[in-house]
Amino acid sequence: MSDELQSQWVHCPVCRSKTRIRVYKDTVLLNFPLFCPKCKRERNVSIIQQKMVVYDEPDA
Repeated sequence: MSDELQSQWVHCPVCRSKTRIRVYKDTVLLNFPLFCPKCKRERNVSIIQQKMVVYDEPDA
């Protein structure tokens, strides 16, 4: 595979386990609800060029 087509698994920001989401270098996810099947938590994340930013949810 060339560098452009290589994908990466997205890891949970809480427990660091692999999720079911794969991203490519040109994938853009904004305010995406990422669910972790291991720790059963959902976090809002943004992923641009395989770099992840986690948004803290306000307490209700």
